Amino acid sequence: MKHRIVHTLQKYLLNPPIKLMLAVGVPLPGYALLETKGRKTGKPRRTPVGDGRIGNQFWLVAEHGIKAGYVRNIERDPHVRLKLREGLRYRWHEGTAHLLLDDDPRDRQRWLATQLPSSTGNARAVRLFGTQLLSIRVDLGD
Repeated sequence: MKHRIVHTLQKYLLNPPIKLMLAVGVPLPGYALLETKGRKTGKPRRTPVGDGRIGNQFWLVAEHGIKAGYVRNIERDPHVRLKLREGLRYRWHEGTAHLLLDDDPRDRQRWLATQLPSSTGNARAVRLFGTQLLSIRVDLGD
C-alpha cells in the first residue's frame, strides 16, 4: 500500500516539475536525471535521482528496489545516461548500471554522506518513502 501511494505521488506530483527543470537545464543542486531505455517500448525514460557522483562512478539507492520501473529497465538494459550538473550547466554522461543486490543500502547511504555531505537530505527522503531499498552503481564511460 505504501509503495502505491508514494509511487502515485512521485509520478504525478513530485517528479514532473523536477524533471522539467532538469530537462531545460535549471540548476537544481543535489539532483541528476537518469535516463534508461524502456523495457517494453525501447523509448527513453527519465527519472530524477539524487546526485551521487563520486569520480567516475555514480551511486544511488532506489526507494522501491526491483519494483521501480527504472530498476526493471536497468535489468533489461544496463546502458544508461545521466544528466549531471557541472557548475551551472548540465551535461549527459553515458554509463553502465549495476544492481547491487548484496549491498546494504543503509550502509551505502552512510558512506555516500561521508563522500557527499549534500546527499544526507536525499537519503532521509529515500528511507522515509522507500519500501525496498536497493543500491545501484553506475560506471561512467566518459
